[in-house]
Amino acid sequence: MRFLRFLRSSVSIGKDIDYYSKFSPSPLSMKQFLDFGSENACEKTSFTFLRQELPVRLANIMKEINLLPDNLLRTPSVRLVQSWYVQSLQEILEFKDKNADNEKVTYEYVFISLDFTFPHNSPCLTQHVSSISFTDAVIKIRNRHNDVIPTMAQGLVEYKEAHGTDPVVSQNVQYFLDRFYMSRISIRMLLNQHTLLFGGKVKVNPAHPKQIGSIDPHCRVSEVVKDAYENARNLCDRYYMNSPELLLEEYNVKDKGKPITMVYVPSHLYHMVFELFKNAMRATMELYGDTMDHPPVRVQVGLGTEDLTVKVSDRGGGVPLRKIDRLFTYTYSTAPRPSIDGSRAAPLAGYGYGLPISRLYARYFQGDLKLYSLEGYGTDAVIYIRALSTESIERLPVYNKSAWKHYKTIHEADDWCVPSREPKDMTTFRRF
Repeated sequence: MRFLRFLRSSVSIGKDIDYYSKFSPSPLSMKQFLDFGSENACEKTSFTFLRQELPVRLANIMKEINLLPDNLLRTPSVRLVQSWYVQSLQEILEFKDKNADNEKVTYEYVFISLDFTFPHNSPCLTQHVSSISFTDAVIKIRNRHNDVIPTMAQGLVEYKEAHGTDPVVSQNVQYFLDRFYMSRISIRMLLNQHTLLFGGKVKVNPAHPKQIGSIDPHCRVSEVVKDAYENARNLCDRYYMNSPELLLEEYNVKDKGKPITMVYVPSHLYHMVFELFKNAMRATMELYGDTMDHPPVRVQVGLGTEDLTVKVSDRGGGVPLRKIDRLFTYTYSTAPRPSIDGSRAAPLAGYGYGLPISRLYARYFQGDLKLYSLEGYGTDAVIYIRALSTESIERLPVYNKSAWKHYKTIHEADDWCVPSREPKDMTTFRRF
């Protein structure tokens, strides 16, 4: 019997990363995801695609991780995230030479354990042989990466506490994290589709029987909005002992009078709306304090020929213009810093990742998320989603010379005047 090593050498994995990063990821449209899952769902086809596409997506973003500042790469949390990516790439590559015609593609691996014999309890090294199917490996990889976002966030905290902040590093980290988390969203999309379609004996999810994997061909947008509101409201009630009401309106231009439905991933929409509700409720409750009369949070859902738009409006006082861009940075948060458990990654609350991650979910299928604020009154948060499944195409980062230059270019001084440095006394100006 031929045994395959569970872990490759660091030299070998480096060559694999270099090789697969030369290929560009292959973006899929929502329609392609849907058509494959509903009409041509074939585990062999999915296996053949994923064993090539997953290494490409992993390797492209792993090349960018290595471009981060050395001091950031040395933090325990970032090193842990890197180890997860290396291990996942190794496990996927174990299947690259497997025959896709086999009904269940597996690979065998060897691991050594220290056992104790009875009755003398003397130590004994025991060699075990096990096998794992491709689908089980996909599930294992997906679960391994569950805490990537908070762990990377903790790594950034560790770096800032040890080395402070630097404008150039902050700009590069913002650029990297947008791409890194977008890559993660896309990889999890592939993993989830394969797992939900082929991971069990029953191919239909009992909780969501009409879904094709994680995609709902007839996603009821308002129902997702209501679900997100109720869960955000429960959190608000527990913290503030009260919460704003919801006013929901629909405008269906395509099919007037009918509920708005579309092809989308309900969990992505839920994530975005839930985050917006939390922000709107917190702003409203803190502005109006202990008064029992709070203005409602208003949501308008509109479906046109090209876009589905979800607008969440609050009267929580708004934010000044200079802070709007800050709300989408990974180093900014108006909430208190979360406490560190030490045994596991810290929660997202307080890291300020809610809005930037939500914007990535919107942009993943070519949409967007924007904020418009009236300081002193309130804020409108608008989610834009492509109405046509053929236009909803993955937005994927690719490692190339342009990306490399972004990290290596020395950022020179701004070519616009900085207001705080302008002379305040008009008499200091020269006469020409």
